Amino acid sequence: MASLALQNVYNNFLPQFMPKTTRYDTHKKDELRSVYTAILRQTKESPLFLPLSGENVIEYAVNMKENARDLSNVIASLSNDRSLNLLDKKTAYSTDEDVAVAKYIGDDNTVDADETPSFDLGVRKLASKQTNMGKFIDDGAMTLEPDTYSFDIHIGDTDYEFQFNVEPGDTNKEMEEKLARLINRSNIGVEVSVVSDNAGRSALKIESVATGQPGGKDTIFNVSDDNTSKRAGAVDYFGVGDVTEKPRNAEFTLNGNSHSAYSNSFTIDKAYEITLKGTSEEGKDARIGLKPDVESLISNVESLVDGYNRFITKATDYTETYGLSNKFRNEMRGIQNVYRNELDAIGLTFKDNGELEIDDKYLRAAAFEGDHNETLRPITDFASEILLEAKKISLNPMNYTDRIVVEYKNPGHNFANPYITSMYSGMMFSSYT
Repeated sequence: MASLALQNVYNNFLPQFMPKTTRYDTHKKDELRSVYTAILRQTKESPLFLPLSGENVIEYAVNMKENARDLSNVIASLSNDRSLNLLDKKTAYSTDEDVAVAKYIGDDNTVDADETPSFDLGVRKLASKQTNMGKFIDDGAMTLEPDTYSFDIHIGDTDYEFQFNVEPGDTNKEMEEKLARLINRSNIGVEVSVVSDNAGRSALKIESVATGQPGGKDTIFNVSDDNTSKRAGAVDYFGVGDVTEKPRNAEFTLNGNSHSAYSNSFTIDKAYEITLKGTSEEGKDARIGLKPDVESLISNVESLVDGYNRFITKATDYTETYGLSNKFRNEMRGIQNVYRNELDAIGLTFKDNGELEIDDKYLRAAAFEGDHNETLRPITDFASEILLEAKKISLNPMNYTDRIVVEYKNPGHNFANPYITSMYSGMMFSSYT
């Protein structure tokens, strides 16, 4: 019973704190083992301390952890799977990113930009979701009789029943907001919102998370209370049973040949990941291809700088708002001082707030030199250093909060405690840590 209660608590917090994961959040056994070893090494000699309590400390720790994770994923996305050198990653291009964005996902070690096929992409229709738009009803009224009601949402091959109570004094707006929270927390593949107009009325809007028509079906979900266990009538009252917008597939052309897809994101020839953004004008298709090596290199550096600047901006904001500790600032200032002169010589300059600024002329000059891997090595070394910093923050964000040290351990005579970080912070390590 206790384990079931803990699971319910965990599931309740999961939608709020758990971010969307990427392929860089999956790890091999040896990678997970290295994380475990790092926790042991880090906590073996760490002092006993009392963390300052309060919501600010909790929010700071979670935000710092997720910010560090985002930076780690940015760096991971810039190197291929067989190399630690961020300059190795090939980069795709799209001549019209308002129509489609391209990402290269093929094998960097066996590809040549001149040999990888490019193609013309024309977008006729984007894939869309299913929408059930309810009736607009007066916010302050309620004509449903007090009782226990239920309705079913059928999605995929599964029926989900939702029950709710109508009490005397409840209003339509309150009940709509209650139902929206109830369904959204269930995470079944639909998203519910409450839409208001200017006449003091509101309506429930139910949308599918998925797009397209897999299996040729006209709908993705169905809302009904025809065979529900409690009192019926809620579906008709709120008007959410009718499909107001049917889902549709994406329709596009590749080199003039027609194709369709359930989603606006798909892969082509195991080489490109395409994300459709909008429709193209007739006769103005987007060109998709692979950038030359030097252009890919410069693009990778720009992505690294963008990711690093986001990391610095967010972490500084979190620290000023919640952290009240100078540890993060001091560590980042130390890293910046080590690489400042070398990076400045190739066009990357630290601003007063710690962010990086690119001088495109100097960067391109360094990139086009004979051995650009050696010329741009300071960037690779800098990336490796901030990756280590991000991993430190991710493993124990509580180390960057304002805290009171109670006792330092006797160096060299301690046992490792792999749970000490979560024990002090109250954090449960998630599947990606």
